[in-house]
Amino acid sequence: MPERLIPVARPRLGREEVEAAERAILSGWVTQGPEVAAFEREFAAYVGAPYACAVSSCTAALHLALLAVGVGPGDEVITVSHSFVATANSIRYCGATPVFVDIDPGTFNLDPRLIEPAISERTRAILCVHQMGMPCDLEAILAIAQRHRLPVVEDAACAIGSEILWQERWERIGKPHGHIACFSFHPRKLLTTGDGGMLTTADEQIDRKLRLWRQHGMSVPDTVRHAAREVVVESYAEVGFNYRMTDIQAAIGREQLKRLPEVVSRRRAMAARYVELLSDIRGLVLPSEPVWARSNWQSYCVQLPEGTDQRRVMQHMLNDGITTRRGVMCAHLEPAYQDAATWRCGQAGCRRSAGVCTHLSHSDYAQNSGVILPLFDQMTEEQQDRVAFALRRACSLASHHQVALESQHACR
Repeated sequence: MPERLIPVARPRLGREEVEAAERAILSGWVTQGPEVAAFEREFAAYVGAPYACAVSSCTAALHLALLAVGVGPGDEVITVSHSFVATANSIRYCGATPVFVDIDPGTFNLDPRLIEPAISERTRAILCVHQMGMPCDLEAILAIAQRHRLPVVEDAACAIGSEILWQERWERIGKPHGHIACFSFHPRKLLTTGDGGMLTTADEQIDRKLRLWRQHGMSVPDTVRHAAREVVVESYAEVGFNYRMTDIQAAIGREQLKRLPEVVSRRRAMAARYVELLSDIRGLVLPSEPVWARSNWQSYCVQLPEGTDQRRVMQHMLNDGITTRRGVMCAHLEPAYQDAATWRCGQAGCRRSAGVCTHLSHSDYAQNSGVILPLFDQMTEEQQDRVAFALRRACSLASHHQVALESQHACR
């Protein structure tokens, strides 16, 4: 294998983050404190949200968001299977049932046309995903939600820096168009704190709930208690969670936020260059933005020519020193969701066989035909050229292999 392995992603962390972490450590306040509060203010200002609440992960954010809009045991939440499993898991944490609808194959996002057939008397919310940083069709989703008086939670795990054309103005994902938007700061994301998450909302009451629940339901925050001139004894009126972010993470996040516009601009340029490099590969489908969306290109996922063996292509590319990932997973195909009671299909007449659902065909195809190519801030043009060469070669080799297999089968 070549020595110069190109990773699928690489976080951009430098001396500024080191010094920020040192600042927090030497301050003596390393758990949720002043750095978290500052990060929240700066993040809210960046996306244009009235309120931002930091937590330990995007999974924690999704859990709290669903609780905040009233999701509980016995309820249903309409969402996609085609997402990292945390999306569906967060619904089950609430004792509710995910109702899966298929995706629009052009954006890899929830198809708004399938929402209304999925609504039942048990539907409590819609959880839409801005998959791989590509904004979903919020205008269409919110119109349906408003007709049925349903709250909308945005899984914006990958979408920091992405934008949507809203009432003829470009606005960042995270300016609450729905009730709550949830972000991830995992190392695969454009802004990382090692791990961590953020919720943004325009609802003051929701923000209060989130802040209460993230810290065990404690009635008095640490910052208030430690600054008090008199003895303060807190109370715990509700069952909460330990979903706090540390000040070390927040200090790193503040530095990451400063360079985010540059990172987004760079990734958009690299995505455009991939179009130039890959558009001549026959049958390869490249991702593209709807006219109302600007992606941050958190991931660049191509769909292989029909009939091409995904794993064989990925192995050929790995042999050439290029790391890839398969298309976004489908939760309904995982062992944890094989029990029929763990989810419901959003369309009537669903037929399942070994977990496969006839109404989630676009989701299945996207998982099994998609390949996520390397894309990261420090990527060079030479590395992009290597990726394009390796993909072209891998598709050709996989195609020849398939033809040979078909020829052998015909001879029999």
